Amino acid sequence: MWVVWSVALAAYIVGVMHRTSFGVAGLDAAQRFHAGPAALSGFVVLQLLVYAALQVPVGLLLDRFGGRVLVAVGALTMATGQLVLALATTLPLAVTARVLIGTGDALTFISVLSVVTAWFPPRRVPVMSQLTGLVGQLGQVLSAVPLAALLHGPGWTTAFLCAAGLGVFVGLAVLVVVRDRPPGAPPPPPAAAPREVLRGLRTSWFEPGTRLGLWTHMGTQFGGTVFSLLWGVPYLVAGQGMSAGQASALLTLLVVVGIMAGPLFGEFAARFPMRRSLLVLTVIAAHALVWGAVLLVPPPAPRWLLVVLVIVIGTGGPGSMIGFDFARTFNPRSRQGAAVGIVNVGGFVASLLVAWAIGAVLSRVGGYTPEAFRAAWTVQYAVWAFAVVAVLGSRRLARRKLAAEGVVILPLWQVLAQWWTRRSRM
Repeated sequence: MWVVWSVALAAYIVGVMHRTSFGVAGLDAAQRFHAGPAALSGFVVLQLLVYAALQVPVGLLLDRFGGRVLVAVGALTMATGQLVLALATTLPLAVTARVLIGTGDALTFISVLSVVTAWFPPRRVPVMSQLTGLVGQLGQVLSAVPLAALLHGPGWTTAFLCAAGLGVFVGLAVLVVVRDRPPGAPPPPPAAAPREVLRGLRTSWFEPGTRLGLWTHMGTQFGGTVFSLLWGVPYLVAGQGMSAGQASALLTLLVVVGIMAGPLFGEFAARFPMRRSLLVLTVIAAHALVWGAVLLVPPPAPRWLLVVLVIVIGTGGPGSMIGFDFARTFNPRSRQGAAVGIVNVGGFVASLLVAWAIGAVLSRVGGYTPEAFRAAWTVQYAVWAFAVVAVLGSRRLARRKLAAEGVVILPLWQVLAQWWTRRSRM
């Protein structure tokens, strides 16, 4: 059980490394491919577009072929993308490489979760799923530290050839070790017909809780994704005067914060399930306030303020996981796969839009300069504003439905008073 999970988890960690590798190579890629900010953002926009577009098709493939095959194919596809990127000297080849990485990335996470579901008892699946998602973010550390060191040492080709080799290794390890289910376990039920899948998607979409999860994911996830996938290192280096090593250290801090915040957010959601949206709104507000403080200060901003910024950005990933919790609790088991797929699209669509918009603003107002970055990062506020309005609207509909079902939602002060009373009696 643990060996199977460890190998599948290793494939996900390496997949996250592939996904975020362009984040530490942004300025190097601009020089290698003679790409301006708009073209550079196009790399990540296309990668995220492929990822988001493949979520539902991957779910169908997972039902038909199982997690083992999809995790292995995903790892080998991303390794191929890194190989192409290592040898590419022209923009079209580099774009092709990122499409391959986006494709392999789309195959990986939900397939690894299917392995978790098959190998662990039902009562442990939620914890193991959270643990898989959190530990998997260590892949960002692989891109921020060893990959960045290779990039700024031996160079571009060596760095991405090593990444490709690691991808091939974990892909082969998955084929050798991982199995779709334990020996003697009954086979899964037949895959649903495409018409049934579409019906489930439609029903899930009209569930207010699913849309609440979608807007939650959209408002909380994109900040960390855009920062780590593309614009974080260029901003810290060209916009704030940091060294590449200092910028990589802050990306590592972002991952550590996410791993630490995840269990705390999960505990809050478990204790106060009717107040999960309050935590979501708090995360969005914290992002907006800290970014406002950073952008109002003439660059370079104080180092302590940039550290605070990265800490707050690190809470976005755990905050986005609440979106999946909404999908789980507001949908029956038969529709949870469709609901999770809908929710997972939200943050990545927001990410590709913001990544593209930042590149467009940089191109228009002066390129990789501190003042241009100050203007570019303001595009985030449009997404946050939309997400807050959408979360509040969906929450109202969800609570109205719960009230119709007889669920009583107490005022927040009463909930906190009851919790404190129970704690005092322990």
